[in-house]
Amino acid sequence: MKAITVRDRDAGLAGLSLTEHPYPHAAENDVVVRVHAAGFTPGELDWPGTWTDRAGRDRTPSVPGHELSGVVAELGYGTTGLSVGQRVFGLADWTRDGSLAEYTAVEARNLAPLPADIDHVTAAALPISGLTAWQGLFDHGRLATGQTVLVHGATGGVGSIAVQLAREAGARVIGTGRTADRERALALGVDVFLDLQSENLADAGEVDVVLDVIGGDVLDRSAALVRAGGTLVTIAVPPKVRPGDGRAVFFVVEPDRARLADLAARVRDGRLKPVVGAVRPLAEAPAAFGPGPRTPGKTIIRVVED
Repeated sequence: MKAITVRDRDAGLAGLSLTEHPYPHAAENDVVVRVHAAGFTPGELDWPGTWTDRAGRDRTPSVPGHELSGVVAELGYGTTGLSVGQRVFGLADWTRDGSLAEYTAVEARNLAPLPADIDHVTAAALPISGLTAWQGLFDHGRLATGQTVLVHGATGGVGSIAVQLAREAGARVIGTGRTADRERALALGVDVFLDLQSENLADAGEVDVVLDVIGGDVLDRSAALVRAGGTLVTIAVPPKVRPGDGRAVFFVVEPDRARLADLAARVRDGRLKPVVGAVRPLAEAPAAFGPGPRTPGKTIIRVVED
């Protein structure tokens, strides 16, 4: 099968290439998915799981990408709850070959059924961004109706979904971004937009929850905005500066089949609209990892033309 692979950690982005790669093996409780669309995270080449398995053994050449939408092609021994030919979407495992391939093997529990009226490109934009937004806001941030949340990167893959979920939950939403993001953020539903290039972050005032995807100085300065009893949540790096009278949480998104199904239901009834940015074919995936023109939303790799 065709797949994007990496084999040389020191080569960086230059080590990504479209190659012929062995068809995956479906282990116990796995399914093999014929991938129609896939998502990735640009920083994956720095993740240990890209290069080693759970036992720490080298697993190159490996296939990056951890978000996928497609059709079940094969069931592993003992796999239940899914069937061959079923449309599914979800998360590929962190320490196994991922989704930037024509086929990938995934633990069945990491996948959810995909309704027929949601296209694969939209579905591939949901798993990491949707689960990260939900878990950050509600599982870790404990956001409640009437509270105020500050969402950094409000028009990005995670931020755009977080804004919509927070608004639906009855929270007041302050979004941040660059100058060009203002109109898109307001259209998503932020109550206030702060331009990190020209406005003072302190103008946000006190908030109950900060959801950070940026790290660095923005994360450090955000700690002072968390009111007593509030929470600073980040997926970037463990925070060095913590709120004076609140919590600080760094987390990595976890698979959740039930929550994926809930997110899909929200997309179906119009309560949630994932922001898809560029859509590129599998052969262009290496270029999509690199720096280039900035587009709002999530870049998706289309593996099969629907």
